[in-house]
Amino acid sequence: MLELFFAVAFSAVPLTLYIPPVRSLSLFAGSFQQLLRHITVYVLHICPRLRLAFSRIFTPILRSQFRARVCG
Repeated sequence: MLELFFAVAFSAVPLTLYIPPVRSLSLFAGSFQQLLRHITVYVLHICPRLRLAFSRIFTPILRSQFRARVCG
């Protein structure tokens, strides 16, 4: 049974080369994929800056609360 499964699986793999990608099937899918690619680049560029900004804002607040608990 396992041999039959592998025979069917490996015979079907070359057929996937003949199926065109989804983006070429419709203009909407291609546009959506391009939009997601641009958004991903933008988000990856912005996220480190946001983390740095939040850490600069919240670090002094958290340190002062920690000092108040330890010393007080």
